Amino acid sequence: MTPKRPRLVFLLNSAQRRLQAWIGALHAQTASSRHEGHAPPTAVQAGVLFVLARQDGATMGQLATELDLAPSAVSGLVQRLEALGWVQRRPCPEDARTQRVWLLAAGRAQLPPLREALALINERLTAGFTEAELQTVARWLTHVQQLDATTPPEPHHE
Repeated sequence: MTPKRPRLVFLLNSAQRRLQAWIGALHAQTASSRHEGHAPPTAVQAGVLFVLARQDGATMGQLATELDLAPSAVSGLVQRLEALGWVQRRPCPEDARTQRVWLLAAGRAQLPPLREALALINERLTAGFTEAELQTVARWLTHVQQLDATTPPEPHHE
């Protein structure tokens, strides 16, 4: 008898919800221990800060691509980060219709604790798995990200 195939869609959705809840609880715990006047960055805000740390002056479109978000979502996200004083938008010198986003000192100051928190999260997520297993999981998740939404799935025959 062949083993029953895992319920991948269910497992992926359940894992995503639980991971978000766990990160949210960690975020709330970190926020309550901070004394800087505002909460630490959310996961998506942290994503913007990490992208800008690598590629300061990224366009809104580049941020959308890097974070796998809709351009309209990036616009509101950057606006909130500007209000916190962590980033600044400026017109692109080559094309005034394009906005570039720059990391400010206050945003850069968020990076060390974010890197520390991310290291702890990754440590918990990878505990008990071999490097080969993690590479397989990463390959599968990348495959899922690259599925073409316009192509219907192949029918499964048992």
